[in-house]
Amino acid sequence: MKILVCISKTPDTTAKIAFTDNNTKFNEAGVQFIINPYDEWYALVRALELKETIGADVHLITVGGADCDAIIRKALALGGDEAFRINADSADSYYIAAQIAVHAKEKQYDIIFTGKETIDYNGSGIGGMVAELLDLPYVSIAAKFELNGTVATINREIEGGEEICEVSLPVVVSCQKGMAEARIPNMRGIMAARTKPLAVAEPVATDTLTSVVSFELPPAKAGVKLINPDNVGELVKLLHEEAKVI
Repeated sequence: MKILVCISKTPDTTAKIAFTDNNTKFNEAGVQFIINPYDEWYALVRALELKETIGADVHLITVGGADCDAIIRKALALGGDEAFRINADSADSYYIAAQIAVHAKEKQYDIIFTGKETIDYNGSGIGGMVAELLDLPYVSIAAKFELNGTVATINREIEGGEEICEVSLPVVVSCQKGMAEARIPNMRGIMAARTKPLAVAEPVATDTLTSVVSFELPPAKAGVKLINPDNVGELVKLLHEEAKVI
């Protein structure tokens, strides 16, 4: 059993966001970067649980520059066996998915896990694109993944309820809360990660379908208006004329 987990580098949720070059580039100065939580807490940890129960090999892949090595090493410290970095810097989902798909096609994985989305762009597109490029079934927003031989039973959220899918491997799955519980790397894992394989490959020629025109911060929050609780008429008027909620 071979499992591939797609790893993304994202800013820490507490990072102060700013842009440079006339709002066309994210300013990384002073920003702490982490493994995208959906990739780490749910996709990676569920892969590690399968490794512990059925003896799977867990490989990691990311598309990025050398500044991604630290997060890949952390994923190795958590329990990944091998890591691969495609040496390219792009925010285009199709470009990233195409690089992953080329690698996955060569290695022939049984399961490919991604997080449901990244916490920076929130695009949710990588998993579906990888599945399409590999002509594999895709199950998104998965909260539970169980395996019986080569058949997976996957619980996923849908509007107003839950859907249970059965699919034969190989399969691509995007993972969300409920799939697994977050883990912390121990000292043994941290030491072992220093010597685990981290292969770097150059990207294949692939079209980039999107580009960033500009970034814009959300508008600053407006001040609040305090209304005397006895003045219900004024409250209704403001809700109707300013908040426009009634």
